[in-house]
Amino acid sequence: MQAVAPTTTARESETGVSRMRWAVLFFAWAGLMLSTVCRLAWGTLALSAGESLGLPIAALGVFVTAFYAGYVLSNIFGGLATDRIGGRATLSMSLLGLAVATFCFGFTPSLGVGLALQCLMGLTAGADYAAGVKLVSTWFPRSERGRSIGLLMSASSIAVIVMNSVLPGLVAKLGWRDTYHALGVCALVLAAVTVVFVRNRAGQAPQDISRKPRIRTLFTRNFLLLALAGCGAFWGTLGFASWAIALMVKGHHVSAVQAGFIVAIAGAAGLVSKPSVGWLSDRLGGRRKTLTVASLLFFSVALLVFGQLSRVDAFTLAAPFIGVGAFVYSPLLVTLVAEQSGIEQSGSAAGIANAIWQSGSAMSPALVGIVFQASHSFPMAFATLAFGPLLGTVCMLFVKEQANV
Repeated sequence: MQAVAPTTTARESETGVSRMRWAVLFFAWAGLMLSTVCRLAWGTLALSAGESLGLPIAALGVFVTAFYAGYVLSNIFGGLATDRIGGRATLSMSLLGLAVATFCFGFTPSLGVGLALQCLMGLTAGADYAAGVKLVSTWFPRSERGRSIGLLMSASSIAVIVMNSVLPGLVAKLGWRDTYHALGVCALVLAAVTVVFVRNRAGQAPQDISRKPRIRTLFTRNFLLLALAGCGAFWGTLGFASWAIALMVKGHHVSAVQAGFIVAIAGAAGLVSKPSVGWLSDRLGGRRKTLTVASLLFFSVALLVFGQLSRVDAFTLAAPFIGVGAFVYSPLLVTLVAEQSGIEQSGSAAGIANAIWQSGSAMSPALVGIVFQASHSFPMAFATLAFGPLLGTVCMLFVKEQANV
């Protein structure tokens, strides 16, 4: 029996789908990257803003905690909204809200107003994550999902590079207030472009808004373990991203420019590791548990070692290792959560899981600030960060990986 050759129309359709899915991935990636820059910018701008507002160093970490308090809630409601109204609408509205809140933060006159605006920024910044995961999960098949999720999650690594290589120079020229104004304008432009070019996948239409997503079905044993593992992992990652520069400056008198360069190297290493580990997990047939356990254990050890260093050349040498540890686990966890929840609920699952993951981020910066102010110990601050991924490693050991999901 002779095989039927694909028609020209079929080939054109496949080409159109291929082009659209990469365009969707790009805009989901861009939205996540920009929101991450806005989220982490305080780590670079905190010292100059704190001096301007007359704040003690312990109060600087509270701004990050305020952001993540809103960010956690945003992930939950953004995930539910993504499954009900679609990734395109959720991503566009999230970026629009972030643009307004970030621009307004540049006018902060006091501690109270600043904390409120950081919380509002968090409330507008979380939905883009769930929207991006939903869009990518629906546009890419399972055999390519590890790689595509890895590429999507590389946005946070690019954000770290941009934050630490561009923002220090930008704030030196513009000041911290106008830097936030510029970020707000960038978010506004991206929101407008996203609503024009991004499309939901045909056949994956938003749910009828009268139907309530069955959230209870998400809370399986594996889901809860993955959520707790990610919480510990992000404790280390966001704590490092928020405090690494300030700790090196205050703890070992490294210049802000040198410290930014060191953290940018870490971000570059993380950038390479994410799509690579996603591709590797696809090649292994979607078996991701062992890779995740190894990644989290490596990250915990890397933080402890980094805390024992004191010289710029040693920090520079260690930066690629801690960068890999800080980011390589994320596409593995994200893909596990999305696949086990089912595509129909992948937005809700991604949002709720990330809300739990980011709760670690919300607590970590404030606690690290308290530990460092009380002890003035660089190693103690990094030991506090290392506790998170170690807890994540233990949780992952109890996950029962399902091969056919």
